[in-house]
Amino acid sequence: MNKYLFLLFTLVVLQLQLTAQPASSNYDILIKGGRVIDPKNNIDALMDVAVKAGKIFAIAKNLPEKEARQVVDATGLLVVPGLIDIHAHVFAGTQPDHYLSDGLSALMPDGYTFRVGVTTVVDCGGAGWKNFATFKKNVIDVSQTRVLSFLNIVGEGMRGGNYEQDINDMNPKLAANAAKQYKDYIVGFKLAHFNGEDWSPTDRVVEAGNLAELPVIIDFGGSKPNLSIEDLFFKHLRPGDIYTHTYAALGGAREEIVDANSTLKPFVLAAQKRGIIFDVGYGGASFNYTQAIPALKAGLYPNTISTDLHTGSMNSSMKDQLSVMSKFVNMGMSLTDVIKASTWKSAQVIKRNSLGNLSEGAEADIALLNIRKGNFGFYDKTGYKVKGNEKFECELTIKGGKIVYDLNGLANPIYVK
Repeated sequence: MNKYLFLLFTLVVLQLQLTAQPASSNYDILIKGGRVIDPKNNIDALMDVAVKAGKIFAIAKNLPEKEARQVVDATGLLVVPGLIDIHAHVFAGTQPDHYLSDGLSALMPDGYTFRVGVTTVVDCGGAGWKNFATFKKNVIDVSQTRVLSFLNIVGEGMRGGNYEQDINDMNPKLAANAAKQYKDYIVGFKLAHFNGEDWSPTDRVVEAGNLAELPVIIDFGGSKPNLSIEDLFFKHLRPGDIYTHTYAALGGAREEIVDANSTLKPFVLAAQKRGIIFDVGYGGASFNYTQAIPALKAGLYPNTISTDLHTGSMNSSMKDQLSVMSKFVNMGMSLTDVIKASTWKSAQVIKRNSLGNLSEGAEADIALLNIRKGNFGFYDKTGYKVKGNEKFECELTIKGGKIVYDLNGLANPIYVK
């Protein structure tokens, strides 16, 4: 054969081989055969999910494995958006008198998030405008977890005690200015633990919300006699504002949503219809079945499910995001509604619509969950126990297009070289 023809023939063969080989950059990760639940897009079906360059690249049936660098067999698993915990305390520090504001009771997030499918956590009032820069430097900037913040209306943040009673340190303008300066991180404002018979702290945090066009989240109560939660919902808060610790019975520290006859107060459903967001905020002492069971039976399902994670809740009846979600499934809330309350609805509440969904082009935050079958006990702070036969368990978590947690080595290969 003429050497020029041979060279041409060789080049053609090489080109054909290259064309036949999979384009290694087509997908970084391909999740195969899981039950995809994406509440934003009304998807609940067996499908594949492809990830590329940190984003959701495609959702379809029978995507080719050969085009992926890593393949995850999700047979029998739920594939859902990365979970969002909108009420946690992660402004961890070393100051002994700072409670949840650069203090010893808050927790660095990464050890408590990815292993339960959480990719975004919102610190709920730990930092105020005076120390947000410290929070950003020491926690936000060094965490793999996406950390956002409800900024405390108290400039000192959630230091506890008299600090949180200081109305003079509740400055709406300075709080709003901080939110505008750190707009990539601050998603709203927090009022907590104020126990005076005075509406001005509530009105000040709402004023900050108006100035920055952001929602507020209220940890309400402490005054005696109790301030009216009906007045709170209809005279002070705005649609889109958040009432946390919804299902708490605090021994008279605040008005409860369910009365002594185990009846949901009728104005509560009206408030939810008005647009008030009801958040779980489970915590160490902020959830009671005696409130939750009759409330759910009457139709008050939480808009958002959250943990109130801190050292006082992580090893008590709360445990983690999946444990709280499991409780609500076992109380009769539908699987899809529980997923929505931990993903898409939470994203909407904090105005981060790029999160909490699996739309093509969205941030590739994904959780693979197993629904474990068995005989389980779910108890509250009083020891009241509800038995159930299902609970969530996280198998694998992807954050920003990278596998950050893999319980049983589902990814093939486990590590990409």
